[in-house]
Amino acid sequence: MTDAGQAPGGSPVDPERVAQAVERVPTVARLSAGSSGAEVATYLPGRRVRGVRVADDAVQIHVVARWPAVLPEVGDAVRSAAAPLVGGRSVEVVIDDLDVPGL
Repeated sequence: MTDAGQAPGGSPVDPERVAQAVERVPTVARLSAGSSGAEVATYLPGRRVRGVRVADDAVQIHVVARWPAVLPEVGDAVRSAAAPLVGGRSVEVVIDDLDVPGL
């Protein structure tokens, strides 16, 4: 992969714009750095965007859903928010947790 999430011959992806779009989804409480031990992030000069990993053919987005979300609908909403920003790559959504008020 080349700089800033640009696939060879493909459109660049700005992971910060993807993160901002996903964070505006009402059923998303926040982005998640993952739950399997390895941090999910895109590393940029001097910073990282947690919860968004850009690859040549896909963008993986990890989120914490907001109760009382219907999880398949969360995935659809995240994909819809990210799709215009990923240069034709597929969008893989992982819901790492559910944010339930009062718990």
